[in-house]
Amino acid sequence: MKAARAILLALLLGWVFPGLAALANVAVPPLVGRVVDQTGTLSGGDTASLNQTLRSFEARKGSQIAVLIVPTTDGEAIEQFSLRVAETWKIGRKKIDDGALLVIAKNDRHLRIEVGYGLEGALTDVTSKRIIDEEITPKFKSGDFAGGISAGVNRMIRVIDGEKLPAAEPPHWQAPNVLNHIDPIFALFVLFGFGAVMRNLLGALLGATVTGCIVGALAWYVSGSFAAALLATIMVFMMALVAEILAAANQGAGRSRRSGRGDSSSSSGGSWSSGSSSSSDSSSSSSSDSGGGGGSFGGGGASGSW
Repeated sequence: MKAARAILLALLLGWVFPGLAALANVAVPPLVGRVVDQTGTLSGGDTASLNQTLRSFEARKGSQIAVLIVPTTDGEAIEQFSLRVAETWKIGRKKIDDGALLVIAKNDRHLRIEVGYGLEGALTDVTSKRIIDEEITPKFKSGDFAGGISAGVNRMIRVIDGEKLPAAEPPHWQAPNVLNHIDPIFALFVLFGFGAVMRNLLGALLGATVTGCIVGALAWYVSGSFAAALLATIMVFMMALVAEILAAANQGAGRSRRSGRGDSSSSSGGSWSSGSSSSSDSSSSSSSDSGGGGGSFGGGGASGSW
């Protein structure tokens, strides 16, 4: 009986303590862009430039590279931490596994290049180590973190470019990114103008229907959600009808005023006050970057320190 209790206690401790250790590990941050800097090391311009470089590379080659800068891994080996990040983010395309990850623990002065299965033939352990030793750590030692990261990423891109990989598919976030730069006030004016043209050509009901359907189709294309498209269609249809009712009421009131005051009355047309247009937010990275492609990692790569 005592032996059975001892075995049961050992099994229980074997389950509990690894679980507590896992909870004590530094949490993997969410993937909000191809560059995630939790230390404020990179300036906004540095981050934007790196993000653009990595997005352009991904669009051209298909392979994905991400950069993570954390203050510390809190005692966890950089190899274990970077593998946890890679398994969580799933950088690289599914079944191609062509992702690579550069992880930097700034306060620990450790870094690692984690390589997906599909790139282990090109971005080998030896090559990854050379990139760290020749490109990254020399600049880190002089305090040039942005330069070291940029040099390392560019060298990784050149290596991966030499690997034969399946052709890249057009990224799904290009259209939403373009639409994000459209001023919403301008879009609203265009929408009302288009709706007015449709109502004049087709009549109030049919014009509002056509306007709603076109906006709904655009919403479906952008969001990929039928529910969002249906909601947009109904809202725009109702707005177009309300605009027609208001326009008719305004015309009726105008005719009444003219008939009451005669032609000598001066009509002061109502003017639209657009106010100050809102500036577009270009500093934040695209939410489309908030996910990898489903790539797998097996621990290949290299580590270094400075």
